[in-house]
Amino acid sequence: MIYAILGDKATRLYIILGSFFVASAIVAEMIGVKLFQLETALGMDKADFTLLGQQHLSFVLSVGVLPWPIIFIMTDVINDYFGVRGVRFLTLITAALIAFTFVLMWFAIHMPPDLGWWMGSSAGQGVPDMQAAFKSIFGQGNNIIIGSLAAFIIGQLVDARTFRHLKRITGDKRIWLRATGSTLISQLIDSVVVTYVAFWLFKGMPFAQCTALVITAYCYKFIVALLSTPVIYLVHAAVERYLGKERAHAMRAAAMVLKADQ
Repeated sequence: MIYAILGDKATRLYIILGSFFVASAIVAEMIGVKLFQLETALGMDKADFTLLGQQHLSFVLSVGVLPWPIIFIMTDVINDYFGVRGVRFLTLITAALIAFTFVLMWFAIHMPPDLGWWMGSSAGQGVPDMQAAFKSIFGQGNNIIIGSLAAFIIGQLVDARTFRHLKRITGDKRIWLRATGSTLISQLIDSVVVTYVAFWLFKGMPFAQCTALVITAYCYKFIVALLSTPVIYLVHAAVERYLGKERAHAMRAAAMVLKADQ
């Protein structure tokens, strides 16, 4: 039976797309502790602007945003061929795996470290205490974990529903509208939830400062979503070639009919 399952192209496609989806989400959570200056990465002068009374703002972002274009694309392609239920199933599994990963990291942090060679093994690179470095990198606060998980689940489910609604309007045309439109709406919600839950609710950051952070982060996500549109067409073309036009069309039609709770 396993050979029949793995021999089916649609099943293999779901596994492949889902694997990139899950891996990108987990990696985003793990690397998200690092911040980077977007302007510097683009070779531009650092921005310095005032927003909602918050002065000297610039585009400082978490490197966790780097894998998110992959998640955008995988979400929309999975939705197109496997429906809202396909996205919801992967979203819940991914959320559970992210939580499981954080539990494993907690145990890893609290395991007694080797006080011999390992502790000072990177002193020459400016890291005199490997245990402190390990804890600082992987020991993200509960506010970040709760905020990011809530944002991920809500954002993905909103994305799937919005995509489905837009597809009812556009039919099988205007991939760019339903893909980009659903992403822009879901990422606004994602930015709002993760920032307010993690920093305003749990850390007491001023509301205006949180709002300014939401706006700057969303500006980046807005631009990335627009720039990712051609990639979505390339992925759709690759999927259609893999499945064959007839089966690809049938799967898209079936995904549209299938209800999320079936």
